Parts: sequence; structure tokens; C-alpha cells
Amino acid sequence: MISFSSWSQTAAIYFNKAFNKAAAGNYKSAIADYTKAIGKDSKFVEAYQNRGVAKYKLNDLKGAMSDFNKTIELDKMNADAFTGRANVNFKLSNFKEAINDCTSSLGLNPRDYVAYNLRGLAYSNIGDKANSCKDFTKAIELGSQSALKNRASFCK
Repeated sequence: MISFSSWSQTAAIYFNKAFNKAAAGNYKSAIADYTKAIGKDSKFVEAYQNRGVAKYKLNDLKGAMSDFNKTIELDKMNADAFTGRANVNFKLSNFKEAINDCTSSLGLNPRDYVAYNLRGLAYSNIGDKANSCKDFTKAIELGSQSALKNRASFCK
């Protein structure tokens, strides 16, 4: 039987390995495999997006931002990429950019309670209580448990 070297592995194989590693919390190794998948297919949208999530989990905000930007460049209809980039912007205290990204995400997926909750937090951070509470309420309607706590904290 002939053994295949790593050059014969496809982008999908690397992606699946990375996905399983990320699911197990092994983000560094997942990033390496997502990078290999991207090396095999430079337009692999899901690999950029998932690598961005893994980098975010490791607090590599610059790297995560770059990957979410690339995901959006390749797929302007990817709501999750806008939400991912919004998370990075929020963590960087770029609250207006986070609001814009959440708004873009919600334009593509109006049922994304994560984006409503995050946008509510961003509004709260810029002192816009009315929009903040409105977004927390919408997130709660869509099933967010975090928004329940946020509304109780920020909308008194």
C-alpha cells in the first residue's frame, strides 16, 4: 500500500481536521490546518472565517480582523463574518464600527440574536440607551439568554 504525503491532502481534509481541533478547543493547531486549507484553496471562505474565529478565541485580534475582512471580501453576503468582525471591533472598543458590522449582519440575517445583543452592548458603550434596550429586547424575542441579563443590567 502506498502512503500519501501531506501534499496530496485536499483543502477540505485540512478544513475538517481544523474544524475538529477547534471544536476540541485546540485553536493553535486548528489555525495551522485552516492555513494549510487556505494554501490549497485561496478562496476557501469558510476556512478564512473559521480561522478568524480561532484567532479571536486566542485574542489575536489583528489576525482575526484580517481573516474576517478577507471572508467579507470573498463573500459579501456572509452575515456571520460581519458578526465576527463586529466582535473584534467591540473588543477593540471600536463601538461605532461594531454597530455598523452588526447592522450589516442583521441586514443579511434578521434573526441573528447574537448580532442584536452585541449591537445593544455597543450602543450602550456609546451612551445610546434607547437603541441598546431596543436591541436587547429584540435579541430576547429571538431567544438570547445573554440579552436578558444585559437588558436587566443596562435598561433600568
